Amino acid sequence: MEDISVITAVHHPLRRRIFDYLLLYGTSQVTAISRALDSQVGSISHHLRMLERAGVVQRAEDPSGDRRTSWWMLSRNSFTWSADDYADAPADALLAREAERNGIRGQIDRLQRWRRRHRAGDLPQYDGYSTETLGWATPAELQDLSERLRRTLDEWRTSIDRTDGQERMPVFFFSHAFPTEP
Repeated sequence: MEDISVITAVHHPLRRRIFDYLLLYGTSQVTAISRALDSQVGSISHHLRMLERAGVVQRAEDPSGDRRTSWWMLSRNSFTWSADDYADAPADALLAREAERNGIRGQIDRLQRWRRRHRAGDLPQYDGYSTETLGWATPAELQDLSERLRRTLDEWRTSIDRTDGQERMPVFFFSHAFPTEP
């Protein structure tokens, strides 16, 4: 089970964007993150320290050896959790539910932004997709599905050769699996 401080740290909207930036671009300088996310350097630095306290990011050596700049990298690249994990701690359960809501809002917002850009013709070569299904599962089988999907996504992400000269865009994947009624 994830510590609630990790969950609340990552599910703040700007901190989530910082996490995503570092996941996509790797070790980065604060000013580069600030420019890319259109945020003040001081704000980015503050949120990086919050993520550092939660064990999500860590300071990195400046590749040029210049110690006047601040570089950061991820300490980890994925999280698996459920708000139900915190049922025995009411205060943490409240925080987990809010983090869950923030995460889902962020996922839907990303989807809507992509759809607007795609319809406007900004990304004609990138067709998104939607996939869904129904099946039967025990709690252990649902957990197994989660682990298989995480492994598959990790393998897919690391299999891409970003040095092959092809133009790429960041791609966001999200999936939810949960008990339901037909």
